[in-house]
Amino acid sequence: MKSKNTHRMAKVWMLLFSLLFMLLLGRFLYIQTTGEVQGIDLDEWADKKRTSAYQLDATRGRILDQNGMTLAYDRPTYRLYAIVDESYSTNLEEPKHVTDPEETADMLAPLLDMEAGEIESKIESGMKDGRFQVEFGAAGRDLSQQTMKDIKEKNIPGINFIEESKRYYPNGTFASHVIGFSRTEDGENKGITGVEKQMQKYLDGKPGRISYQRDKYGVKLLDPKEVIQQPEDGDDVVLTIDQKVQTFLEDAMSQVEEQYNPKRIMAAVMDPDTGQILALGNRPSYNPNQIGEVENWYNDIVSYSFEPGSTMKIFTWAAAMEEGVYNGNEKFSSGSYQFDEGSRPIRDHRREGWGDITYDKGMRVSSNVAAAKLSEKVGSDKFLDYLHDFGFENKTGIDLPGEETGKILYKWPVEKLTTAYGQGTTTTPIQLLTAASAVANDGNMMRPYVLSQVLDGETKEVVSENEPEKIGDPISPETAEKMRELLGTVVSEDDGTASVYQLNDYSLAGKTGTAQIPDSETGKYMTGKNNYMFSFLGMAPQEDPELLIYVAVQQPELEVTEYGPEPVSHIVKTVTENSLHYLDIRPDQETKETVDPVELPDVFGDKVKKAKEKLGDTFNRVTVIGDENDKVERIYPEPGAPVLPNQRIFLVTDEPTMPDITGWSARDVFHFADMFGLKVETMGNGFAYKQSVSEGAKIQEGGYLVVEFQPPGLENEEETEEEDQNPDEETDSSS
Repeated sequence: MKSKNTHRMAKVWMLLFSLLFMLLLGRFLYIQTTGEVQGIDLDEWADKKRTSAYQLDATRGRILDQNGMTLAYDRPTYRLYAIVDESYSTNLEEPKHVTDPEETADMLAPLLDMEAGEIESKIESGMKDGRFQVEFGAAGRDLSQQTMKDIKEKNIPGINFIEESKRYYPNGTFASHVIGFSRTEDGENKGITGVEKQMQKYLDGKPGRISYQRDKYGVKLLDPKEVIQQPEDGDDVVLTIDQKVQTFLEDAMSQVEEQYNPKRIMAAVMDPDTGQILALGNRPSYNPNQIGEVENWYNDIVSYSFEPGSTMKIFTWAAAMEEGVYNGNEKFSSGSYQFDEGSRPIRDHRREGWGDITYDKGMRVSSNVAAAKLSEKVGSDKFLDYLHDFGFENKTGIDLPGEETGKILYKWPVEKLTTAYGQGTTTTPIQLLTAASAVANDGNMMRPYVLSQVLDGETKEVVSENEPEKIGDPISPETAEKMRELLGTVVSEDDGTASVYQLNDYSLAGKTGTAQIPDSETGKYMTGKNNYMFSFLGMAPQEDPELLIYVAVQQPELEVTEYGPEPVSHIVKTVTENSLHYLDIRPDQETKETVDPVELPDVFGDKVKKAKEKLGDTFNRVTVIGDENDKVERIYPEPGAPVLPNQRIFLVTDEPTMPDITGWSARDVFHFADMFGLKVETMGNGFAYKQSVSEGAKIQEGGYLVVEFQPPGLENEEETEEEDQNPDEETDSSS
């Protein structure tokens, strides 16, 4: 017989199991009813577990030049990955994972910068480790659309792509210090330098988001319950930079950099009437697509201050004229000036001087003594006021990051005189350009700017727009005109220090500078023929300047027969002459095109031969674009327009073909290119002598044309360097 204890324990266990069952049943019913466990909503938890969500990147706004050419944009790139989990292909007719690592590696290797063995090793390692997918490092990222298509065409099992975007600068080093660059930091695309940094709040869009339900392999369910919040793309930024003027500048700087290997080149072109910067460049430069070892991140035009040398004399003479103490015919004794008993004398770069000369000639020969005496005539306090009125020691307010200011050295009596000819005191190139705009623009000093408009990224409507801003009027229109005339003689007269800068078709007014460079180790000025900052600040055409240009070349490696102005003048002449022709500014030199224009007859529909006969009596440069047996379908310039007899006339037939452009000017080349929307790249200066599209080839609308130019007279001989006409200028700090 069972004991009473046995029955009693059986009842206890039955009771315990009953309580446990009731507890579990109650818990189950509670979970079933409420859908919660420890405060966690199971439906939400399940949704999260089977829901994928990720950010949709916004497209960063484009950066454009003033003509609409794209300088920076986001382009799609692709990241390659391989699915190596065999279970991903379960119950599928075709495999969706890598089935043969060796074959896959052999097919990918020619299209990726990797060895087949390295690819195979990565795939097999992923399989061994039980991973779902593997990637291929840098070689598998930033793939172009063409590479992606080439790989897809091979239909390799398990190979897939993720689309990403990358900031791209299609012109490489072109205006890189203006444009700057951006990069992704913590998942956000941030501007680091230049316009990319300055306009971050406009260029940067707002990211969106997408979520959907998936299976354990990440594949969307048939009913994925997809939710999409679309991203808002960034706005486009339009610059004042003109692609063609910038190209002239880039090419000229590159030529000088290659030939002379200078430590630094700084150059900029401004429209003095508005303050718009049409071109700006520095050397060394960098390619924002390849950020690695960069010699110079800084935009030296706005951030580098140095002693300007004799370009400062422009403002000394202007102050004396404006103050009414200047008489250009008054004579002074040149060579040296003992301004104070016991002091070191002020000396001219030509130590013996030029004898007793006028102050007008003092400007032409770049006399330091003349500058010092003129600043005394103005008075030290008043002269300092003029320097401040011209904007020195203050920021110009240019809309680029990193602007610095120079410092006026004006404590001791000698410093008040040396400042008058650009020694001791420091400035930045953008300060010099801004101050010179008052001379070029009838006394009105304009704020420089590079940001023209902001356009809505979607509608392309104008969001904001910059307007020309006058920031001062340090001199009168009369003084500005007199200064332009005087600076014109510095270039046009044989005794002028800038006579080597003369242009072929346009008058040029300006001033050279040859500034000494302090030695950081000794504290003294460096010596030697090459150790100077050679510069030029000028404007053209002289009477009503359309362009203001500044170029400085630091420590070029000069041959024994070469002088400092040669690398600077190459840039100034190439850029100014070609840019004025491109802008269709009429030449103003007295020996050029002095006859009056006549009205162009309408020869539309005529046979080419008949049209040439009509035009031949008056116009001596008629060019046919197409077959001479066809009819004229288009005429440039437009019929009825006033045209000079030696201006090129284009007659276009219904099947235009490429003409021989040998001997054409840059202006003719750009007129021709504009007719057909051709993208032109130029090299050199002077007249065309090589073309990338052969004569007689069919013209492709919107195509590409490369033209090489060379000065006249060099068709059958190598170009020789012209010896500098003013070698003495290069032996002193402020000529």
